[in-house]
Amino acid sequence: MTKLHRTLAGGAATIAVASAAHAGGVERSNQGIDFLFEEGTYAEIGFGRINPDVSGVGVTPPATGRNTGDILGGENVGTAAYKQDLTDNLVLGFKIDNPIGATIGYPVGTGHPFAGTVADLDSTALTGYLKYTFDNGISVIGGLRAQQVEGEVFLASTNYNLSTNNDREYGYTLGIAYEKPEIALRVALTYNSAIDHTFSATESTPLIAGGAPINTTFDTTIPQSVNLDFQTGVAEDTLVFGSIRWVDWSEFSINPDIYDILIQTASGGFSYPLASYQSDTITYRIGVGRRFTDEWSGALTFIYEPDSGDIFGNLGPVDGRTGVGIGVTYTPQEKMKISAGIEYSWLGDALSQSPFGPPGTPISDFRDNTAISYGIRVGYYF
Repeated sequence: MTKLHRTLAGGAATIAVASAAHAGGVERSNQGIDFLFEEGTYAEIGFGRINPDVSGVGVTPPATGRNTGDILGGENVGTAAYKQDLTDNLVLGFKIDNPIGATIGYPVGTGHPFAGTVADLDSTALTGYLKYTFDNGISVIGGLRAQQVEGEVFLASTNYNLSTNNDREYGYTLGIAYEKPEIALRVALTYNSAIDHTFSATESTPLIAGGAPINTTFDTTIPQSVNLDFQTGVAEDTLVFGSIRWVDWSEFSINPDIYDILIQTASGGFSYPLASYQSDTITYRIGVGRRFTDEWSGALTFIYEPDSGDIFGNLGPVDGRTGVGIGVTYTPQEKMKISAGIEYSWLGDALSQSPFGPPGTPISDFRDNTAISYGIRVGYYF
């Protein structure tokens, strides 16, 4: 890869540190593998910040007319990756990222029945990759992923508490790619397996067993996904790039035992998971990168995730998004590149499910919400 193509590719990936801000509600990483295609021995580290602004208004009792306040807190995300050539054809790589996450807090003093509700979801994954490139430009990719997930929830309306262990489970990734370096062409298709977690949890609420802590277990699937990524040079100093990402979010559900009993009692026999999604998501990205000098390049990206029209849980009321991102890459020397980017998203309107009635009964209407995310990434060639 020439310095030109390396610089433009850096601009194309600039915003990726934090660009998965609200895909699927809790997604925090697009599980990208761009680093595997860098030259020689390469390492990178990236940091990002996500600042959403999400609020709604109650539309049915006991929330009617009550503003939720801004319920989603800011989050930090990070990535680190390392790649080296074992032979002329075989590449070894490692990546650390945060696949999913959420910070939810309904402000107190609003009069909304969920005021004081808080939830945190954290994860870390380490993935090891091998990539073998044939002489015709086709490469095959395989990897193993170790993933840790934990969470805590407090529901103010019922004084329900949930705390889980930090559960570690394993999955895999498979992929195929084609490259033509002289025109910066690359097309890559990767599959990431679902990972099933069995959590040990402690639940309590004064409405059951007098509030005594109860030890339970429950299963959650972090869903499978498919990425199609592409880039190609279209003119001197200009690169077009994009991606399509599908995630099987309809398989994701958090529904602990005591919580399920509590909700069935409140709703008259209906069961609503603590967090779940009815539909899968597809996220589209398209952009253009341009080199301005030997040291500076920039990228502009458009992001679109269609809305589903579903009714959502109260811990993730966002339905689709439209966003735009701008990034720059500075290459002060042959061995280093520094990228920074910012993305602004218009989040899709959503209704959240009432726990006090049958399916399809909303409790709050979330509209005109936004998010801003920004990040920086430093890459070094050894």
